[in-house]
This record gives sequence, structure tokens and C-alpha cells, in this order.
Amino acid sequence: MTKEALLQRLSDIEWDDFEVKEASHGLPKNVWETVSAFANSAGGWIVFGVEQRGKKFEIAGVGNAEKLEQDFVTVLRNRNKFNVLISPKCKKYTINECTVLAFYIGASEQKPVYYNSLNNTFIRKASGDQRATESEINAMLRDQLFGHMSARPAEKTTLNDLNKTTLYRYRDYMSRFNPGLSYNAMLEEEFLERLQITDGNRLTYGGLLFMGKNLAINKSFPDFRIDLLEIPGKSYAEAAIRYTFRLEEQENLWEYYFAIIDRLKRHIDMPFKMNELGIAIEDSPQFDAIREALVNMLMHSDYFSVIKPRVRVFSDRIEFENPGAFPRPLDELMKKDVSIPRNPVLAKLFRCAKLAENAGYGFDKMLKWEKSTHAKVVFENNIDVSLVTFSLGEITAEVEYISEEGTEEGTEKGTEENPEKDTERSTKGTEKGTEKITGNQQLIMDSIAKNPYITSEELSDIVKIRADKIRINISKLKTKGFIQRIGPDKGGQWIILKQYKKDTED
Repeated sequence: MTKEALLQRLSDIEWDDFEVKEASHGLPKNVWETVSAFANSAGGWIVFGVEQRGKKFEIAGVGNAEKLEQDFVTVLRNRNKFNVLISPKCKKYTINECTVLAFYIGASEQKPVYYNSLNNTFIRKASGDQRATESEINAMLRDQLFGHMSARPAEKTTLNDLNKTTLYRYRDYMSRFNPGLSYNAMLEEEFLERLQITDGNRLTYGGLLFMGKNLAINKSFPDFRIDLLEIPGKSYAEAAIRYTFRLEEQENLWEYYFAIIDRLKRHIDMPFKMNELGIAIEDSPQFDAIREALVNMLMHSDYFSVIKPRVRVFSDRIEFENPGAFPRPLDELMKKDVSIPRNPVLAKLFRCAKLAENAGYGFDKMLKWEKSTHAKVVFENNIDVSLVTFSLGEITAEVEYISEEGTEEGTEKGTEENPEKDTERSTKGTEKGTEKITGNQQLIMDSIAKNPYITSEELSDIVKIRADKIRINISKLKTKGFIQRIGPDKGGQWIILKQYKKDTED
């Protein structure tokens, strides 16, 4: 930190990585709380020789700078006070003829960091030091096994706890999407051993989670689940009902991945594309971002925590809440290809199937969302949980009708008998900034209003476009907050969440 950077910091209130101490008569007693808090969080600067009066900082200076520095560093460099060795970076400044000392306390590799006793474990919240809770301390203790637990053999498991259907599906998927991989040619026993799904006659924790039987998983991970809810509002309080969809329990992580990604595709822009073989492919910046966030959550969750991985789909955002913190401060992970997976076995299995990045945490892929939607992606990191939020943007109540020409679904508008039907039914609105709804979407809304139980096939007959195009339009209407599905795909019904202004000339 340069002198100019220090003075800039002193022009504002304390930050989560910056704290001042007067220290005119020696080391302040509460400095050890801040050392613990910075070491257990993302690191930060402690500055001696500055007084805080309200929201203003005043340079007071320190008395014997050399003794103060030596006393402080000596305590941190031995084990009499703290449970781990701490090596601070030291800076000395002269400001207004006063001596100011600054020490950078880095995030510790070994946590929790405490002084005298485990009870004196602190974490940094906003601009203050707070005593860590029991659950936060437990989360830090579990992080000491970061990168090791997934490869360890799971107690009381046998090879019979492997879900053979999942194994077949995984190997089939890998052979189709990563055909050049050497694992594809291996016999089953070698395949399982080399990918660390098994260890001798037992499953590893990673193998159990990824492709084990649900009954066996719950013996090691009670109440195992990935919780997905779709809430018809911007908050639980705003929603007329608590949720319109909740994902049913799945066998293991591989099955959860497909069940969750299938639901999330309904809320994002997914243009229909085919490859040269005529096979439908999933390819869009929004899909790439959401898939990366989902796989990131499944790979890096702390499955030994009482907190469960959660996906929440609100009308204005999609949230991925992950038990367990990121292993490094977010700014460091953003800048570098830091690849420190909490569960290396899970990470490798997803990467072999080409569902995850080979390096880093995939933040660059997740940030594609911002370029595609012009809506923010927010990353939050705490001691025992991390959160990634994709904004879906604001929904306005008014609607502008436009023709489908030039839009993705417009490539197949109308029919050969009546190719102009969409243009005849649609006109352009004049309200600036309103949400846009196409002629096909208007007809879908009208049909749902008449029959909430209508199927995609029935809508296809009415609108005169293919069923896959109907699903694309329905997904966009759901994303814009006009409609919501209640109940399962079969036997459920549609509800209209907000009314739309009909075209009087239609």
C-alpha cells in the first residue's frame, strides 16, 4: 500500500479489509481480534497511529515505532499467542511529521486462526470484527480437509452401493461428448479405480455422491439433497404462494445435474440449434453461464455441512447458494486461474464429461451472462456459504407487441398457407422501455387464459409452429414474469401472473 493509497483510505470510513488503531501508548488490546478476523477472512490492513473520530480519521502517530513494530511482529511470529504462525507485511509512513505503521495480515491457509483459545476466533463482517459462531468455526475446521475428503473411502460402503444406471449414463455421455478420452476404452473396474470412484472394495466419498445409490448416500450424508424452488415473486413475502415448483429427490449428483439444468433452461434464452448431424445442441451465453454456476456449486459444496446446496428461481433472479466458502478472496479468483477444488474427485468427473472448466472457477463463463442480458452477476463469499446471483432484470407491466421478424423464433413464423399471420396480428407499440411480446406469445397467452391445462402440443396446433418453438416462447414468457407453471409437467396447470394489454386493432 503506497502512501497515496493510505491517505485515500483515510478519507473514508473503515472497510472490511482496513482498520485503524490509535496505538499511542503501545499495542491496543483489541488488535488481536482484528488479526484473527483478517486471517480468517480475506485479509486486510491494520494501521497504527491513526485516531477515528466519528467518520473522520486524524493522524496521531505512534511513540516508539521500532519497539511497537517489534512487539507486534514477535507476537505474531511465535505460537505463544496464536495457534498458527502469522507473517505480516510491514510498512512505515511519515505523515505530517508523524510516524504511521501499517501491517497487512493475509488470509491464512490454516483456519480457524484464534488467540489464547478457540473461543477467541473472529471473522470480519463489513467494517467490524465479530466473534465466530460455532457453525462458522466448524466450517473452518472442515476446510482443513479441503481437497482431501472426496478421495477418501466412504465407511460402510461396498461396490453394491454404486448405481449402475448412473454409471452407464455417465460413460455413455462421456463417450459422446469427450470421445478422445482414454478412460472410454477402460474396462469397468479400471475405469472406477482410475477416476477414484472406488477405492478397493469401497466407494470414495466423491464416487458415492456422484453416482451412488441414494440410500447409501444418506447413510454418510443425512438428508442429502440439492434443493431447487421456483418462487413467483421477487421474495417469499411477495409471492402469492410459497413456490410453484420444488424439485423431487434424485438418486445422486449426476442425476441432480440433469434434473436441475432441465428446469433452469426454461428460464433463460435458449435458441434452438442443431449440429451437422441434426442433433439438438445447447449453446448460448446464458446457458453456458448458468451451467457453469450449477456445476461449480455441485463440485465445490461442503456436503458435510448442515446447510444444503440451494437453487432459487425468483421472478427477477436466479440464486445458487453453496455451503462452503470459496478458497481464496474473490478478487484473486477473478484474476487468476486458481484451481483449488473442494472435492477434486467431483471436479474431475464433471471435467471429464466436459461440463466444467479445466482451470479456475469458471467466473469468466458466468460473467458471459452480463454481456448477453445486460444484467448483473453478483458473487458473495462468507465463512460457511457462498452465493452467486444472476439478475433476470426488471419486468414492467406494460407490453409492446412486435412482429417476429428478426427474432430467434421468427425464422419459422406462420405457415406456408398463411405466412403473414404474425405480421397481421402484431403492431409496434410506442411506450419506451416496455417489455416486448411477440404475436405468437400473445396467442399463447390468450390460449392459456382460456385453458390453464393446455399442452404444448395443443398450443402448437393453435399457433401453427413446432412444439419446440412453443417451449422456447413459453420459457421467455416465464422469464418475463407473465406466466408460471404450478404442479408437475403432467397434470399441472398454467397461471397468468400479470395481465397484458391487448392490441385493439387485432
